[in-house]
Amino acid sequence: MLKLDRYLLGDFVQSFLATLIVLLVVSVGGVLVDILGNIADGRLPARLLFSQLGLQFIVYMPLILPLALMLGLLLAVARLYRDSEMAVITAIGVGPQRLLKPLLMLVLPVVGIIGACSLWLGPWADRTGEQMIDDANRSVLMAGLEAGRFTNLSNGGVVYLSSISPDGTTLGRVFINRAREGRVEVVSAASGRLYFEGKERRYLQLNDGHQIEGPADGGKGYRLATFARNDVAMPDGAQTRQSNDPELLPTSQLIGDERPAARAQLHSRIAPPLIALAFALMTVPLARSSPRQQRYGRMMLAFLAYMVGMNLMFIGTGWIADGKIPNGLGLWWLTLPLLALAIWMYLRDGRLSRPKRVSA
Repeated sequence: MLKLDRYLLGDFVQSFLATLIVLLVVSVGGVLVDILGNIADGRLPARLLFSQLGLQFIVYMPLILPLALMLGLLLAVARLYRDSEMAVITAIGVGPQRLLKPLLMLVLPVVGIIGACSLWLGPWADRTGEQMIDDANRSVLMAGLEAGRFTNLSNGGVVYLSSISPDGTTLGRVFINRAREGRVEVVSAASGRLYFEGKERRYLQLNDGHQIEGPADGGKGYRLATFARNDVAMPDGAQTRQSNDPELLPTSQLIGDERPAARAQLHSRIAPPLIALAFALMTVPLARSSPRQQRYGRMMLAFLAYMVGMNLMFIGTGWIADGKIPNGLGLWWLTLPLLALAIWMYLRDGRLSRPKRVSA
């Protein structure tokens, strides 16, 4: 590898990694808020926080990586123009098209990672996350209840379990203390189990126990009841999707699926690496500037172009799912013209316009 190629490649990689780290730090806030909201509502156990956060990052990588690649390359190439390094490189006979080799040495591996995340790793992470949530909803172990320990519930109550079966569904010696509407309620039972109504509504069934209820201010009016069965509502589990949801299916199964939603999901997985390649090729002509010219105007223009392209991808995916676009057309109307425009801009970059002929 030539020394110039090594220098440019190192500059491109450093700028891309710095931009990617910043975008990941910014993105973690939005993902974390959604997960913490489900944990606070009792729909998701706290011990799944980091696993769900990691899996969601894999799902969102096809959206984060193209933006990081484009902005990183824009910053790197714009710096070459700002520091007059591009003028020196051009003076020794190396034009903007000569940047294609070090550019592709970074772009092609990143586009490959985007394609892997979009086509395989993202759907796998989505399925794994849904399965972990479904397993957690059906187990009191994953719901944060432990044997021999007092556990605070999301509704302000306290529960104590003397033992839990290995599968986390059968309980032994249950004690619950909770307050509601100005009254205190204490429930004890010899055994219990966790069961569902539908897919999200969870209940704790208590067997052979006693219930004492009275005013919270210490006055009179206590009531004692003995029951053979008493059901206590627990926080609903996190909403999970059906196993045949196109977003959860592997890409190989989507190829033969004729449902409009499945075809839309297939095209939405193919589009991100092609869009990333197109915007990466646009960075060199978009970053061209004179040494004293501000570089952030073109960067904002590139960012707006990226946002328009991604929004068109989402809108087009919805059109395919609604049957407004034929399956054969898919998102090719967006990706192929975008690639053609990027190649044309790159080939035209740095060319001098022909002088106008002066008529005699």
